[in-house]
Amino acid sequence: MQSKIKPRFDLTYAKLSAIGFLIIILVGAILLSLPIASRSGDGTPFLNALFTATSATGVTGLVVYDTYSHFSIFGQSVILVLIQIGGLGFMIIATMFLLLLRKKIGIRERSFLQESVNTIHIGGVVRLVKHILVGTLIFEAIGAIILAIKFSREMGIKPGIFNGIFHSVSAFNNAGFDLMGRYEAYSSLTRYSGDAVINITIMTLVVVGGIGFIVWEDIYKNKYKFKKYQLHSKIVLFTTALLIFGSAIAFYVFERNNLLVDTGVKESVLSSLFQAITPRTAGFNTIDTAALSEGSKLLTMMLMIIGGSSGSTAGGIKTTTFIITILSVISLVRHSEDLNIFGRRLEDSVLKRAYSIITMYIIGACVGMLLISLIQPGLALSDITFEVLSATGTVGLSTGITRDLNVLSRLIITVLMFCGRIGSLAVLMAVVESKNSVLVKNPLEKIVIG
Repeated sequence: MQSKIKPRFDLTYAKLSAIGFLIIILVGAILLSLPIASRSGDGTPFLNALFTATSATGVTGLVVYDTYSHFSIFGQSVILVLIQIGGLGFMIIATMFLLLLRKKIGIRERSFLQESVNTIHIGGVVRLVKHILVGTLIFEAIGAIILAIKFSREMGIKPGIFNGIFHSVSAFNNAGFDLMGRYEAYSSLTRYSGDAVINITIMTLVVVGGIGFIVWEDIYKNKYKFKKYQLHSKIVLFTTALLIFGSAIAFYVFERNNLLVDTGVKESVLSSLFQAITPRTAGFNTIDTAALSEGSKLLTMMLMIIGGSSGSTAGGIKTTTFIITILSVISLVRHSEDLNIFGRRLEDSVLKRAYSIITMYIIGACVGMLLISLIQPGLALSDITFEVLSATGTVGLSTGITRDLNVLSRLIITVLMFCGRIGSLAVLMAVVESKNSVLVKNPLEKIVIG
């Protein structure tokens, strides 16, 4: 009688995702540490290269070096590739190569793809991936052309084209890396705070990349017929619009007597909209983040926690998680047992997952804050909180303390960026996940909450 041989490697998606991103980061770090990757030709210390590779693959944007000033064209190109892989996810990239090589994509690969893009149904997932790849190419190409035309006028044709491509990919993938160090180190897009074309192009790319692949597919199939959209798409679009315009108004109120006091109407509107969009994991800034009022910094941190949408290039707890949590509070206040939105009732398991994600996010951020505060007590708690939330939410905004972090603090931020990209819950599942089913349940007993 022939016994069944247990597969040697039986990886779940959580484990595969963690291992895959870790390998990509390590390869990127090795390439960025090479002498050819730096302008000086002296190479980059491996820890700093690892930090940069994690930030790029995690589409975060926190940097210990100005990208333009420190890295050569080769180094910048490596960062660009890492951003693209990190934004789309290595499973989508791997599927792209399988499709190009005309290889068969089995059920196991399709189930991994389903989890990678966070789609509800496994059917049609390969078609969805094809649409994602084509859509990404189209959006990034359009953005690159518009930005290249603008940049070429002041940088020259070749630098203008490269900058157009780099910033388009960085914006679409919500990465926040920039090459504006040619004018002023660590200045991001502050030079273009009043430029409507660049602001609108970057904001559009960030929003499109941040709403998620599932929403793309819904819009592609149903066009402008909002009633036919899936519930997920309705929630994402509604929440995104609410956060953008509500936050823009709030930023203007907070900054009208601060950073916007001497600006015109056009620049004030652009800056308020940009500052409302960028904290939700984009990482670019057109105004000095460190000079924001306390109210604006608090609002920015709240938006960094929320982040973008599920199945997108963005990070954070996600818009759906945020809105479900709000709905649960409303439901509890109204003594209702169901979560209802847009005429539909949500599953009870969704709320459990939402609370788990938020709990893991808060625990990870708090541990990071405590450790950095212990290691470097001279840093202001508000700056540490901003930095940690930026890393955990894969945002990339900073009050300027990234370069002041010592070795241990940078390692903590590196770990937080890694967890933020693949999800803290996914990291925990990759470590402790068990498929053993529980056959016997413990006796039920009630406790007092609140």
